[in-house]
Amino acid sequence: MIAIASDHAGVALKTDICRLLQSLDIEVEDLGPQDTSSVDYPDYAHLLARAVSDGRIGTGILICGTGIGMSMAANRHPGVRAALCHDAYTAEMARRHNDANILCIGARAIGGGVAEQIVQVFAETPFEGDRHQRRVSKIEREES
Repeated sequence: MIAIASDHAGVALKTDICRLLQSLDIEVEDLGPQDTSSVDYPDYAHLLARAVSDGRIGTGILICGTGIGMSMAANRHPGVRAALCHDAYTAEMARRHNDANILCIGARAIGGGVAEQIVQVFAETPFEGDRHQRRVSKIEREES
């Protein structure tokens, strides 16, 4: 299960990504918004990040114009490791080495095809653990 949310700039891409995830047999919970009326990205970032932080959702995707605002807001929550990714390589490393649990992407910064590659790699890449777990644990220690 992957939860997904956006602001008004990311609604169209969010719709496409929901279809992609469903085609990969991944259940998707769309947290909104459902149309392109102007909204404030922190509201949706906090909604999804709270669900990840408290364990209701394991993985999430946030989309805004650049992905920057969403990543900044999401990373304010304990246990959230939101990664702003611009290509498949950064998505893979965010999962493999950093155990990122929220993917942030910019609808105005990358094309739809690249976004779909990023999402698929993020969804299919496992955390490597081992020496990387030690490093992730150090991130979490600083949160408390």
